[in-house]
Amino acid sequence: MSLLELPASSILLDCIVIGVVLVYAPFLVVAYGRVKVGYDLGAPRAMFEKLPDYAKRATWAHQNSFETLILFTAASLMAYLTQQDSILAIGAAVAFLVGRFFYSIFYILNVPIGRSLMFVVSSSGTTILFILSLISINNL
Repeated sequence: MSLLELPASSILLDCIVIGVVLVYAPFLVVAYGRVKVGYDLGAPRAMFEKLPDYAKRATWAHQNSFETLILFTAASLMAYLTQQDSILAIGAAVAFLVGRFFYSIFYILNVPIGRSLMFVVSSSGTTILFILSLISINNL
C-alpha cells in the first residue's frame, strides 16, 4: 500500500507522530554542541552560554517546534474528527511537516529568510486544517 492509498484520516494522525519526531531532530544538534563544550550534568542549563551559536539556534528551533506542534496537533485532530478526507487536508498536513523540517535546518544554518518562509508554509498548513474543520462543523 502506497502513501497515496492511505485514507486521509490515517495520514493526519501519522503526520502528528512525524511532527513529534521533528520536534526532537534539532536537539541532536544541541547534543553535539554540548559534547563539544563538555556536558556538565550538575548544571546543564548553565552551559547554554558556552554553546556554539549553531547549537544555541538549534535549541531555539527545538523549543519553537513544541509551540507549533501544539497548534498543529489541535488542527489535525479537528480535521480528523470532522472527517476531512480531501487532498487539501493531506497537502496542508504535509506542508506543515515539510515547513517544520526546513525551518529547523534554516534556523540552525542561520538563514533568516528561509526560516521565515518555512514558518509561513508550516503555519499555513495548520491554518488550512483549522479552516477546513470550521467550515465543516459550521456547514458553510
